[in-house]
Amino acid sequence: MTFYFSTRHIPALKGLPLTERVKRLHSASKQLSVPEKTLLNVLKLLVIVPAFAFILQTANNWTSILWAGLVFLCYPLIVKPIQHSISAKYLPPLSEKE
Repeated sequence: MTFYFSTRHIPALKGLPLTERVKRLHSASKQLSVPEKTLLNVLKLLVIVPAFAFILQTANNWTSILWAGLVFLCYPLIVKPIQHSISAKYLPPLSEKE
């Protein structure tokens, strides 16, 4: 599976404006199967739960709030490429008119 860190790199979306790429990717993500949706949701939980654990530790160690912020900043770097890669197979190919 190829990981796409940007929607510009998805072959079925090349040359389209950002709004059109997002709209097509959103419609493709609606077609995901139940196991694929479950995989994405579990991945999101695996990223978000540690951040909240760090937030709970702020009473003892105030620097844990910085770690929580770092985890939240890493969220799109971890989840979005996988979501784009899974959704890319449900995108219709570009026609010559588009």
